[in-house]
Amino acid sequence: MKRNISYTIYLLATLIAAVGFTGCTESIMDDINKNTSNPPVSSVDARFQLTNAIMSMAFTTYGGLYSWTVASYTEQIFGDGGAQMMYAEMRDPIVTAAPTTFNNEWNNTYHNLLNISQIIDKCENGVNKGQEDLLGMARVLKVLGFQALTELHGDIPFSEALNDGIKNPKLDSQEKIYQSLLAEIDKAIESLNKAISGSQSSCGAQDILYGGNVKKWLGLAYAVKARLLLDGSVRFPTNIQNALASAEAAISEGFSGAELSIFNGVDADNSWAAFFRSRHYSGSSETVVKLMEVRNDPRLAIYATDYFDSGILYAAPGSSLASTIDNVGAPAWVSNEAATIHLLSEASLRFIMAECKARLGMDATEDFKQGVRSSLRDYSNSARIAIEDSDVDSYVLSFDKPDLKEIMVQKYLSQSRDEQIETYNDLRRCMANGEEYIHLTNPNNKDGGDNGENRWPYSLPYGNSDVVSNPNVAAAFGTGNSAGYYIFKQPLWLFTK
Repeated sequence: MKRNISYTIYLLATLIAAVGFTGCTESIMDDINKNTSNPPVSSVDARFQLTNAIMSMAFTTYGGLYSWTVASYTEQIFGDGGAQMMYAEMRDPIVTAAPTTFNNEWNNTYHNLLNISQIIDKCENGVNKGQEDLLGMARVLKVLGFQALTELHGDIPFSEALNDGIKNPKLDSQEKIYQSLLAEIDKAIESLNKAISGSQSSCGAQDILYGGNVKKWLGLAYAVKARLLLDGSVRFPTNIQNALASAEAAISEGFSGAELSIFNGVDADNSWAAFFRSRHYSGSSETVVKLMEVRNDPRLAIYATDYFDSGILYAAPGSSLASTIDNVGAPAWVSNEAATIHLLSEASLRFIMAECKARLGMDATEDFKQGVRSSLRDYSNSARIAIEDSDVDSYVLSFDKPDLKEIMVQKYLSQSRDEQIETYNDLRRCMANGEEYIHLTNPNNKDGGDNGENRWPYSLPYGNSDVVSNPNVAAAFGTGNSAGYYIFKQPLWLFTK
């Protein structure tokens, strides 16, 4: 009997030990993959995420392959080198419509927007709750990112994007996205105003755009709103008046451009310079040169340089020179690793104001001339080539009261520096209005001549990662031999009446 009791006690002890050991083991397993040296994202101060958010927005979304490629579509840069940019220049439909063409930019922009959404969440609910300055900055960046995606690609994952619980986010209509972005930029303005009224500035050196200057961010927010409103003016003509009011508010807040200027040629490179140095794919376009020549424009010597000592300063869009390398001249700024990257230049905002005033029947002279002056300074600074003050004055004074065409031409020349994405928007917007202020000459815009099928893309194809993994994106992209060819057939909602 004692033996049985002892055995029973032994069994219970063994069972208790086993249970205890199991619990200990599960606890260990829960923690075994945790890196205790690195805290979870939720506990990291969001201002440290701001730096990467700004850098990625400038370097990847507004200063990367999106810009390099649409610069060929707008004829502001001649694409050569016998490879990637040659295909853009020749309007090769297989490459132009391929989901792999912009896959990296598509992915990286969404990755950055995820980072930005985490900043917003932390400012609203987490470790940075109450930091209105950081919240406003993140909201401005969110608008910039989604604005680029929808104005380049059309209907995109938006409301269900960046949600861990949704593996296949739906496509939202561009109309819905556009209205949401207008609401978001108003929230950004509200947050930044709260920060200013409370003398709140917490980002400091982590803000590599403005060094924590909240007032400058407020000016940028108004400028972004002005551009967004004008881009939607085909659908909403009353936006023109509102765009002018927002642009004036930006100037009132001291907006003088949003440009990343941390590049020094040693630690980091301007993206255009890095791209050119590694591949030599960016040449000077005859379309820009001819517009400058007829105006005796002092920017011409900067835009078209005999970079390779080949005697060829520029090339006609779509010419056979696209298949060559180290041959066609290039803008001088592509050899300056320290050139800034614009999210939105002062010149572009001035031309937005001038266009709005011209369309409203107002005198746009002063804003127009301010835009021209700012552009000449930017060309000079970006290339480290001085334009004499007397030449600037003579050029500006050569214009009387500008008409809408000259305003759009000067905006086109100004944005040839590094704002080709917005020129792409301007061209499509003007096409929707039945206006042609910039005559595109690339013969490959039509497949087989003037009567052929259109090969000038109205939008860009979706990224391959979503085309192959998200059924919603795959359905919009299409299947078979014509997959992706919708980009040649249907203008985006924003750019149709």
